[in-house]
Amino acid sequence: MLLFLDIETYSDVPITNGTHAYAEQAEVLLVSLAQDDEPARVTDCTVAGAMQEVKDLVAAADRIVIHNSAFDRTVLRHVGVDVPLERTHDTMAHALAHGLPASLGALCDVLGVPQDKAKDKAGAKLVSLFTKPRPKRSKISRATPLTHWIEWPGFVEYARRDVEAMREVYKRLPRWNDTPAERAVWLCDQGVNERGICVDLDLARGALRAAKRAGADISERADAMTEGAVPSLTQRDRLLRYLSDEHDYAPIDMTRGTVASELKKELDPEVRELLELRRQASATSPAKYQVLLKAASSDGRLRGTLQYCGASRTGRWGGRLFQPQNLPRPTLSRAQIDTGIAAMKADCEDLITSNVMELCTSAVRGCLVAAEGKKLVISDLSNIEGRVLAWLAGEAWKVEAFSAFDRGKQHDIYILAYSRAFNTTPEAVIENKKSGDGMMRQLGKIMELALGYQGSVGAFASMARLYGIEKDEDDVKVIVNAWRKAHKATVSFWYGCETAAKNAIREPGETFVVRDLQFDVRDAWLRVKLPSGRYLCYPEARVEDGKITYAGTNQYTRKWQRLDTYGGKLVENIVQATARDVLASGMIRACAADYSVCLHVHDELITETPKSEDYTAGGLSKIMATNPGWAIGLPLAAAGYETDRYRKD
Repeated sequence: MLLFLDIETYSDVPITNGTHAYAEQAEVLLVSLAQDDEPARVTDCTVAGAMQEVKDLVAAADRIVIHNSAFDRTVLRHVGVDVPLERTHDTMAHALAHGLPASLGALCDVLGVPQDKAKDKAGAKLVSLFTKPRPKRSKISRATPLTHWIEWPGFVEYARRDVEAMREVYKRLPRWNDTPAERAVWLCDQGVNERGICVDLDLARGALRAAKRAGADISERADAMTEGAVPSLTQRDRLLRYLSDEHDYAPIDMTRGTVASELKKELDPEVRELLELRRQASATSPAKYQVLLKAASSDGRLRGTLQYCGASRTGRWGGRLFQPQNLPRPTLSRAQIDTGIAAMKADCEDLITSNVMELCTSAVRGCLVAAEGKKLVISDLSNIEGRVLAWLAGEAWKVEAFSAFDRGKQHDIYILAYSRAFNTTPEAVIENKKSGDGMMRQLGKIMELALGYQGSVGAFASMARLYGIEKDEDDVKVIVNAWRKAHKATVSFWYGCETAAKNAIREPGETFVVRDLQFDVRDAWLRVKLPSGRYLCYPEARVEDGKITYAGTNQYTRKWQRLDTYGGKLVENIVQATARDVLASGMIRACAADYSVCLHVHDELITETPKSEDYTAGGLSKIMATNPGWAIGLPLAAAGYETDRYRKD
């Protein structure tokens, strides 16, 4: 029996605190159910004993279909209903795996679900009414079937329509990535999210207290320096106006990058101090500490921080809540951070540093710790995108260079990239670095980071500025052309992928092969079959005015709209997707070897293990650098460390 299930809930805890913190205080109001193709119905769980029917149906079902099942399963588990993960099918995960939007309403629109079966968009007001506490000015604390008996039937009908919509979406979703291999990735992902990682809540509280004190001091100093014109340095427009009026100084904006760049210049002392204070006041770390305190479960673990296929074009994970994929890079040494952590927990950080905000920013990672009696074993795949690109493109010299470097018989890839592009020896690049200049290797690094996905003059110049390097346009053109001349297979790969995609769109049903990739179009979807067997999906693909366009979620506006792509961008998606499949393979193997993955950040696995010599960074690295069966010849390497407290190694 196929059971479609959806719940409506109430909790005093905001859902923005995360599913797991929310679920600990949640009540189930309604459970919408549909068996196979039978009419959907709603169980009112505000009635005593109603939950037993839900338990019986879940126990009898062969497959339970839920949209965003992590939420429903977690809440139901807290009220005594166990929905087995192995029998769950998640339509949100299914949609994301095919490049489709996450929300049920958007899916109904994209997949053309008839209006009478689609999600009821007018139900948002009813959801807000019954599932959240009433505003403070309200005479009652919450709405119930008794207080709002007129609205309650509409809420029940809304819930019924939701499960109808989910069933229609389930029937219409493509099945290309609904495979045993990809399901294994999702099951592993759910385990990682449910396991979570232990949080040092004392540090989070101490750091937040320190940041608030430091923020107040910064505002007081700014107010005094500007004689009240800028009472807070987070007030960007007032600060810009003051700097222009009083110092005839007008930077283009007050973003972190601009402020950092401006501070490298000769500046009026007061301008410099205000910019330094602005940089401190703009630190994002206090918000992250606040999230940790609100989102941690009652057992002190942070859960639900990773979104399966959160990057819809590639299938890479997205960060949620604490945003582990977007942690600030520390600027203090490990010893300074360790001392600072102890000081913040002892409420005396001002005794060891005058820049408390810098300490708070550098210490964020340190809030993630091993549970008592455990240790964190961490390993990171080395330059995985560069290696995958060389392997996929057939850049033979580069594949061999990575392999030789891993054997200790070759220079690093940044040295080789420069030497090959400018027809010099690796030894000359090394001598340049020894001389104190180091510009050759630095340019090699920027070339590798900026040019692999068909980046040109603008991409190189932007990346160079991040490293404090300014080059005029003619010099950059020389650098770009030199890199491309040294990477003929990669350049050919860009154009080969673009041509294959266009040919596939123009000739639906035909398959076009570029090395280990297959391009075709099915039902107006451009598909790229990766070496792993997973498909990248581009819905409603067309060639318009010579450009490849498709329907997708704009990563900035989050709206479903027409987007365009080209050879280098396709290659970027393909490379990042393949790198994701390598990480997923390593994650599954690590968990099977009892390295309990509790978080992953980019290409790094963070595992929690017993304090035993049976679990080592070397052992985890070996697992991660083991080639999947579909990636023979891909040069993989990983390295890591063991610790009680997460850090940037």
